[in-house]
Amino acid sequence: MSDQAPDYRFTPAFANPSGSAIRELFKYLSQPGMISFAGGYPAAEFFDRTALRQASEQALRDTPLDCLQYGATEGLLDLREQLAALMASRGVSTTAHDLVVTTGSQQGFDLLIKVLLNPGDSVLVERPTYPAAVQALRLAGMQMLSAATDAEGLDTEALAAQLADQPRGAIRLLYCVPTFANPTGACLPLARRLKLLELAAQHDFLLVEDDPYGALRFEGEAVASLLQLSLQVPGAAGRVIHLSSLSKILAPGLRVGWMIAPPAVRQRCLIAKQTSDLCTSPWTQRIAANYLASGALDRALPALVAGYRAKCRTMLAGLQTMTEYLEVAPPAGGMFVWGRCRDGVDAQAVLQRAIKENVLFVPGSAFYAHAPDPSSIRLSFAAPGVEAIEEGLQRLRRAF
Repeated sequence: MSDQAPDYRFTPAFANPSGSAIRELFKYLSQPGMISFAGGYPAAEFFDRTALRQASEQALRDTPLDCLQYGATEGLLDLREQLAALMASRGVSTTAHDLVVTTGSQQGFDLLIKVLLNPGDSVLVERPTYPAAVQALRLAGMQMLSAATDAEGLDTEALAAQLADQPRGAIRLLYCVPTFANPTGACLPLARRLKLLELAAQHDFLLVEDDPYGALRFEGEAVASLLQLSLQVPGAAGRVIHLSSLSKILAPGLRVGWMIAPPAVRQRCLIAKQTSDLCTSPWTQRIAANYLASGALDRALPALVAGYRAKCRTMLAGLQTMTEYLEVAPPAGGMFVWGRCRDGVDAQAVLQRAIKENVLFVPGSAFYAHAPDPSSIRLSFAAPGVEAIEEGLQRLRRAF
């Protein structure tokens, strides 16, 4: 027998893959006394444990087969009905049959890549954007183009100029987080949303609207989703695929997300999902359905939003003492503050000093598909307590 190692013949995408730059920071979380502004983790103190325990006990007591048996690929009907009601409260008229339950919204995006895109297709992402989306597109062999953003999100005038140089239909889709974006926290204004929909119709591309943070607004008035607005813009109907999740407003451990897509897309995503996981965990679906049906989310959400408002204000107040080092954009919701180090200071160099001071953040270079801005940083105020935020910012100031 030969001792030679087998040739695994990895696919080109996985021959030399790179993992998440954010998750690479997790090894520092075990460092005693570490305060983390890095991961986009919801605050553990806001998990509605009592109501979730009741929903879980009810699930096993009243509907054990729903929990323990295989389920429908499209998701538990009761849950889809509750999610349709949740979307109605957000201004979107839909039915249970329009929804597919996914294992987190990330699975929804992965399914869309499988059924809509071929390697080499051109897709647009915001600059900067959610890194897991970039990773998924890169591993699938897509040709990514970056769309400029500013403090209000996607710059639609710049996008119009960018698209003017492309033949109609050359861009297959644009992925965006228009409401309290990860990483910038920006919320796209109504006029820009309408312009974006016009551009999608004019240039024949699809819009993937990822909306995990929309319910976490703590300043200003809500803005209609792209999905809702698509019915108002000629040629835009059927171009928006909406992804959302219970991860940021209930618990990420449930791994419950959903997709709203045109019938032709939805049907193909169901087939792709059959080959992926057969169905999202029926047990956690039943827990989520019971929880939503009880009205617990409506009762818990105001305190959750108030808690994040207080944390964000604490972080912004502390950052006011660092204006000579850092310029930030105050968000009106979500979980993140985006900033840039002044004078071109490298955020990675600051991070190495911050780790020694026992505080973490994510250098902004993790959020770019191309040509990252080395001076940018993302700070998450969601997980630490108010006192930890205050202490962590003092440590960050020392690092600067």
